Amino acid sequence: MGWTANDIPDQTGRTAVVTGANSGIGYCAAKELARRGALVVLACRSEERGQAAADRLVAEVPEARALFQRLDLGDLGSVRAFAEEFDGDRLDLLVNNAGVMALPYTQTADGFETQFGVNHLGHFALTGLLMPKLLATPGARVVSVSSGMHAVANVDLGDLNSERRYRRWIAYGRSKSANLLFIHELARQLEASGSDVVAAAAHPGYAETNLQTAGARMEGRKRIERVIHVGNRIVGQSPEAGALPTLYAATAPDVAPDSFTGPQFLGWRGAPRRSWRASWTKDDRAGELLWTASEQLTGVGYKF
Repeated sequence: MGWTANDIPDQTGRTAVVTGANSGIGYCAAKELARRGALVVLACRSEERGQAAADRLVAEVPEARALFQRLDLGDLGSVRAFAEEFDGDRLDLLVNNAGVMALPYTQTADGFETQFGVNHLGHFALTGLLMPKLLATPGARVVSVSSGMHAVANVDLGDLNSERRYRRWIAYGRSKSANLLFIHELARQLEASGSDVVAAAAHPGYAETNLQTAGARMEGRKRIERVIHVGNRIVGQSPEAGALPTLYAATAPDVAPDSFTGPQFLGWRGAPRRSWRASWTKDDRAGELLWTASEQLTGVGYKF
């Protein structure tokens, strides 16, 4: 039998931030971390849904310590406010989980294409702003949730905001490749600075969540939304199972920097194991260029 949530080490005394923790794999990851004793901050865009999720988590796990703090990754002002308001001297675990998938073309509050802006730039800024707390915490980790769909497209460094041509799935793939390239470069810089902070990545395989239907719902494509729901039920694994690679990357003692964890069976479902990734997500030069562009676009510089 493979690794399960029962194998999560004791998290007592640790503090974790999980973005997009009001539903899906983010909620499941937050709940299991809290169940093992961590203080978990549910960082969510909607105050109503985020607070409801925190209340539900405590109801399901009465001994849990969980609280909601508002974070809109599509608004860099909100990201900065979150970092400024984050309480406590330590941060043991940052789980960059929140994301959007295959949306019609829209822009964030700061004018970035939404999938690139939310999935990559928002988390890049958040991680940079919280880095002093991560560096001050022995054994801290950063885990970014990517996707097997990163294989659809490499990052286009000449058109990061898909201004020349927008194709929703290509843009999604690029944003997920950006997640992996970010972790690759972050791991390199942490090692160069002598820090013991571990930067790793994970993906859930095919998990049954509301992520897949968001684009169709936005455009009122009800038939497509129904088809996706049926596909989710037939093929998708549960959100609890989909959260296991993230939880493994976040807590297992043998996780290496710049590793990529996913489900064992064809990358779709099953227990966590080391996952295949496209070669372009380990390109040092591309990582440097994306990092520099991200610092310029967000105005957030990292200090190691």
